[in-house]
Amino acid sequence: MLETTLDGVTILDLTQNVAGPFCTQILGDMGAAVVKIERPGRGDDTRDWRPPEIAGLSATFLSLNRGKRSLCIDLDRPDGVALLAELVAGADVVIHSLKPGSAEQRGFGYEHLKAHNPRLIYCAISAFGRVGPLSGLPGYDPLMQAFTGVMSVTGQDGDDPVRVGVSLIDIGTGMWSAIAIMAALMQRGKDGLGRLVETSLLETGIAWMTIPIAGYLASGKLPRKLGSGIAMTAPYELFRSADSHVFIAAGNDRLFERVCAALARPELAHDERFASNPARVANRAALHAEIEAVTLAMTTAEAVRRLRAVGAPCSEMNDIAQALAHDQVRAAAMLEPLPVTGASAHQVVALPIKMNGARAATAAAPPALGADTDAVLAAFGHPAEDIARLRARGVVA
Repeated sequence: MLETTLDGVTILDLTQNVAGPFCTQILGDMGAAVVKIERPGRGDDTRDWRPPEIAGLSATFLSLNRGKRSLCIDLDRPDGVALLAELVAGADVVIHSLKPGSAEQRGFGYEHLKAHNPRLIYCAISAFGRVGPLSGLPGYDPLMQAFTGVMSVTGQDGDDPVRVGVSLIDIGTGMWSAIAIMAALMQRGKDGLGRLVETSLLETGIAWMTIPIAGYLASGKLPRKLGSGIAMTAPYELFRSADSHVFIAAGNDRLFERVCAALARPELAHDERFASNPARVANRAALHAEIEAVTLAMTTAEAVRRLRAVGAPCSEMNDIAQALAHDQVRAAAMLEPLPVTGASAHQVVALPIKMNGARAATAAAPPALGADTDAVLAAFGHPAEDIARLRARGVVA
């Protein structure tokens, strides 16, 4: 079962915001025990990213931190760093998203912690990476979309660049980090050794630009913004309908013939301007006009019905509410209940993975700040009187 894939793996999560918490939520959904180590009195910044909110809690925080336990340690204090080092001895993974050099300066870099646990998988997420002239700078998703060129290919030709509407680089970095951590755990199972894993928003952004970069290296020409389209095939974009839009994707000549048949324009498939994909790409504007003249006379539902009837790839243009209400999305069961105090009907997006037909079991709600400090420290061998002393000194909360 998926929920036990990483059973027995303990993760100390020092991250906040989006990339790191998304990474550890993936691993937690797969069965790892995730201890979220937060700053006393404040915690993860996303606790305060509201509105929107659910029962007074940040919707963003709730979406990224299910199934974790919260332990508050002041890592700006030497006693706090010493406590972290003690916990590392009983952990499998440590992950942080501090600027390069920050953890080392405070005494919990990889070499520091490896001395306490040679089997430790240590993941460091940063904005620009550990080397290079910008390595010490902070970075956020839209900033990195601008830096890596993602914004340069997003939007309509002639308009200003726009941000991809989702946190593409943050979420992607979380995914790459989870993949790398699981690979390191697999290798540790073979040789018994820990690993230093490094990921960055910069490298994720460049990786997402793989195809535009390939086009640029092949042609020497900068890609232009194509709105909903892509550079290497046509038709492969949105077309206006009588009431909204329809996306039509014809990735080869056979599919283009089906599109033409569905739209009652079979002659377009034999027009020399559109007879091959290179020709269609070269005459994209004319092709778009020919197809849109037909779709404008139809509702989106009618266009989609006709296209799907002949096996032509297409889609209605859904907003979030429409997508979630669709029977196909309901069948995928991508929303799962996650009740929180004051909002028993609260739902979150599930882990988009199944193993043997099963998805991860519903996790516990995200923790209140410091809710698990005593329980976590006790599980790591600290007696109650020791925990009381640490709290009295302000090391934990």
